[in-house]
Amino acid sequence: MPQPFTAGRYHSLIVDSASLPACLEITATSDENYIMGLRHKTYSIEGVQFHPESILTPQGAKLISNFLAGVKEIACKS
Repeated sequence: MPQPFTAGRYHSLIVDSASLPACLEITATSDENYIMGLRHKTYSIEGVQFHPESILTPQGAKLISNFLAGVKEIACKS
């Protein structure tokens, strides 16, 4: 994936980094430094605050493909 990349966002909700528990790490931010991605440090839990499926996210199909490949890898280890 190119770094940075363009992603579609349809709302103004943001996470305050001061409110994050120690078990979460920031994995993506916007140009305005808003948190756009989080990951749990112990469990295989990821979250994004944008829409990879949107036409406004040019690399969205690649993002989803990468995510599914990661899920498959985790599932195969179980």
